[in-house]
Amino acid sequence: MLDILVEPFFQRALLAGLAVALVAGPIGCFIVWRRMAYFGETLAHAGLLGAGLGLLFNVNIALGAIVVAMVLALVLIVLKRQQQLAVDTILGILSHTALALGIVVIGLVTGAVTGHLDILFGDVLTVSTRDVWTIWGVAALAMILLASLWRNMIAISVHEDLARAEGINVQRAELLFTLLIAFVTAISMKIVGLLLITALTVIPAAAARRLVT
Repeated sequence: MLDILVEPFFQRALLAGLAVALVAGPIGCFIVWRRMAYFGETLAHAGLLGAGLGLLFNVNIALGAIVVAMVLALVLIVLKRQQQLAVDTILGILSHTALALGIVVIGLVTGAVTGHLDILFGDVLTVSTRDVWTIWGVAALAMILLASLWRNMIAISVHEDLARAEGINVQRAELLFTLLIAFVTAISMKIVGLLLITALTVIPAAAARRLVT
């Protein structure tokens, strides 16, 4: 039974999953503290649209996921400033629009949505050595960026107005944190898929919060 531990495909899957888990955990803490779970899900759905556009234009689907997620985040920031709709309403519109468009685009490109279920739910056993190095590289950069944002994000999570009064650039910090979520979403695509990345970030952080309070 333990023979599987020496199989290369299992070792690659384990290493890739470990990298994603290490970076998803700390990010999930801020997502839970700031009640951004639905925001993370919206970016994941945007990643599906980005993956579809990547297939359509024959570019890296992870890059497409990051670009579309960032564009959607900027749109959200602009709409929040206008204050014409509640944030949860905006998230609902953007999330399901991106999800629907992503499924349509993938269906048009491949001819069958079911042929790319690995984008939605991942396929950890097909991770290559190159994928492992890429995932660990992006995860390391994400951890460095998160470490640089840590104090500011804690201050913003405690009280946004006080953080702004202390001279913290709240919009810049939120934009960088959004970029961080987009990168984590992209590298998690091969491991857990775009539809399950929200669970990987939210559930462990929520469980840990329950245990320590």
